[in-house]
Amino acid sequence: MTEQTVKLVSLQAEDMQQQIIRETFHLVSKRDDNVCNFLEGGSLIGGSDYKLIYRHYATLYFVFCVDSSESELGILDLIQVFVETLDKCFENVCELDLIFHMDKVHYILQEVVMGGMVLETNMNEIVAQVELQTRMEKSEGGLSAAPARAVSAVKNMNLPEIPRNINIGDINIKVPSLSPF
Repeated sequence: MTEQTVKLVSLQAEDMQQQIIRETFHLVSKRDDNVCNFLEGGSLIGGSDYKLIYRHYATLYFVFCVDSSESELGILDLIQVFVETLDKCFENVCELDLIFHMDKVHYILQEVVMGGMVLETNMNEIVAQVELQTRMEKSEGGLSAAPARAVSAVKNMNLPEIPRNINIGDINIKVPSLSPF
């Protein structure tokens, strides 16, 4: 495929995703709060072969699209576990948490569901894994900052003269000036 063809397919796929999101929002948001939380998928979602199962919390909608063989009540419970875990991880989750911490939200969802299979429903275990991941990211952040700290340390060294050329066998290395000016 040419690069233009790949871009066109990508744009069409993105357009289709946006249409599915709009249709899903339209189907779910117009429903009254007194009706059940599952309905048949729309025309773009697969019609009667798929169900939309959702929960509405304040201004947030959590929607799962599942095939018709899934248990509606099981999925509602799964959404409840997911939302409670988000609430625990973000301390009163809101739209901004979901927008600005999408990577963390995806990580939490992957702790719950992966490849269409429910992996974990114990909220304490999910939160423990998220905290472990956060600690790992912070420790790696320290490592990624190491080159900048090394350059800073070399700049602050009190050497009488910094070598400008280093010769090791056939290798000749020119050392750039470390002066910030």
